[in-house]
Amino acid sequence: MELSKADPKGLVRESYRIDGITLEECRSIFIDWALSVPVDVDTAEALRSLLAHYIPGNETHPMTGVLTEALVAPAAPRRKGGRMGRLGA
Repeated sequence: MELSKADPKGLVRESYRIDGITLEECRSIFIDWALSVPVDVDTAEALRSLLAHYIPGNETHPMTGVLTEALVAPAAPRRKGGRMGRLGA
């Protein structure tokens, strides 16, 4: 995928250019990025494209960690309500 399509506002690109950027700042930028990605773009594919482009030489950058975490599927939700939830089972 083209970087211009994966990062339409250049937010990820700019995050890699900021000296001393923190993990919290990268997470905030990531949220802005996620909200700016067009609906017709496959987010996982965009993340893989961004990582492939930016990881070389930036392995320890906080944004690399944020983008990598975003590709990990969340655990399946478990039901916590009802009688079993009240009993702590």
